Formats: sequence, C-alpha cells, structure tokens
Amino acid sequence: MYPTQGRFGTASDSLLCAERTAAHKTISCPMINKATELEKLYTQRFPKAELARKHAIWEVLCRHFFQRYVDPSATVVDIGAGYCEFINNIRAGRKIAVDLNPDVRRFAAAEVEVVNASCTAISQLAAASVDVVFMSNFLEHLPNKQLVLDTFRETHRILKSGGKIIVLQPNIRFLPGEYWDFFDHHTPLTDQSLVEGLQLAGFETDTVYPRFLPYTTKSRLPQAPALVRLYLSFPIIWRLLGKQALVVAVKREQDTRNNGLH
Repeated sequence: MYPTQGRFGTASDSLLCAERTAAHKTISCPMINKATELEKLYTQRFPKAELARKHAIWEVLCRHFFQRYVDPSATVVDIGAGYCEFINNIRAGRKIAVDLNPDVRRFAAAEVEVVNASCTAISQLAAASVDVVFMSNFLEHLPNKQLVLDTFRETHRILKSGGKIIVLQPNIRFLPGEYWDFFDHHTPLTDQSLVEGLQLAGFETDTVYPRFLPYTTKSRLPQAPALVRLYLSFPIIWRLLGKQALVVAVKREQDTRNNGLH
C-alpha cells in the first residue's frame, strides 16, 4: 500500500563508504560497492510496472493524509526524493527534491526543484528557509545512528522556527525479522528511538504513530486507491496492520538556544 522500501542518505567522507542508488535514492553503503550491482538489486525489487501503482498510492497518501501537515503556500523539502512520489503529489508553494543521484531529475515534476546534495550537508538551502521536511524509508539505509542524528541536525538548520519534520520509517519493534529481509538495511530504529534522536537534534515531538502504514508496497493487502483511502480513514486498522512509524516534530523558537534533551 505503501511507501517504497529504500530512501537515501549519505555517510561522511571519513567512513569511506561507497555511494549507491537505492530505488533511485543515493545511499552510502559499505556492503555494496558497485553501482551496477545496486541497479540490478533495485530493478529486481522495484520493476517498472510498479511505478504507476506507487504513484497512485502516494497521490492518495498525500491528498488524504500528509497534506494536513503542509500549507499549500509552504516550502517543502523531500530528503531522499527518489522517484519523487511524495514531492510530486503534495501541494506546496515551493517543492524541493534532495537526492545525491542526478537521475532524480527524470522523475521530478516540472515544478519541483532538484538539489543534488548529501542529507547531512544541504549547502544549497539557507538556514531557516524551509517550512516542512519530509523523509520516508531511508534512515534504515544509513550505516549508523550518528548519520541519522546528523541528518536530523541538518534538517533542524534548514527549517524555520515552527517548521515541521515528518518521518515515515519501518518500526523494528514490529519487524524483528522482516526488517533485515532487505540486504541494504543497516540501522534499526523504533518510534521511540526516532523521538529521542529528534529531541537530541533540538526538535519537540508533536505526533507519534508507532503503527501507521504496512511495511512495504509488496504487502498482500489491497492496494487500490479507494482501499488505501479507506485504510487511512480507520486508525483502528493501523494498530493491527501498521508496521511503519510516523513521527512529526517541530522546531521551536527556544530550540535555537537549547539544542538537546531537557
């Protein structure tokens, strides 16, 4: 029903990790070194026939759920934009897709700006210039939690006071075995560890759904747009079928003075 497995992140140069493309989201991965091998892996995982179906699913997710967090006049950044399912479908005044992979330009809609940059150093974006940052299914691909924290801190830098970060992430609390079925998953995260990491980066938690969406687009559950909308309308079903956490946090005014846990 549901988000692509594989988003982007980058490691620092000191890690000497190889860059790779995961579902067209460039990730630093110490386990896989050849771009051709990664292209093969993700072509197998995400055949072209699935792209139109995923786009239809994300159109429903954006219109009937995520749009509540995004003012139509807002500046929105999608970190690890990949096939641009979110950023193409969300309504916003300015839409920016961040990904190291230049190929993302092929998938971005005409109104979407593409920024090729590391998720930990988006130098093209000024401090306090963004209203909403979205990231989905990519933190697990980072080699370690320090890079997750660095990504949160860079997000904090570019967000305006009162700006939101929205994180959609497989929750290993409900996926103790399945989480590792994807060869390129490295960093285990739960809803609680996401909250702690965001607090360390200076955010104040606003909304936490430990169970939101099913784990993968390869779910056996019905995936027709009408059924996705029905699923979103009944949160009680999330508690039964959801295996991805959703966390929304806010950059408060005082965060610029006290950047850490209280």
